Amino acid sequence: MSTHIIQYEVKPDQAEENQRLVEAVFAQLKAEKPQGLHYATFRMEDGVSFVHLVAYDDDDADPLRPLAAFQAFQQNVADRVVAPAQRGAATLVGSYGFLGE
Repeated sequence: MSTHIIQYEVKPDQAEENQRLVEAVFAQLKAEKPQGLHYATFRMEDGVSFVHLVAYDDDDADPLRPLAAFQAFQQNVADRVVAPAQRGAATLVGSYGFLGE
């Protein structure tokens, strides 16, 4: 299993559009229920920063990228963000009652 954290800041006038696109991804995930994916997105209190947590059961499979809603989210991301997203691999140290545990 691999886990990644993606952080970025959007332009203030793009925050609502970014959230709408993220919500569309979750709507498609809810409808299609792909296996092996654990995903959460947070909008920070500043209103323009977003954090995505994504984990894959199978490192060779990515059920997120083929989704039409995710492709729409990715399409104009450079126009929405202040700077490129920071992405890093993360290792779970501990968790309690988080993400369906």
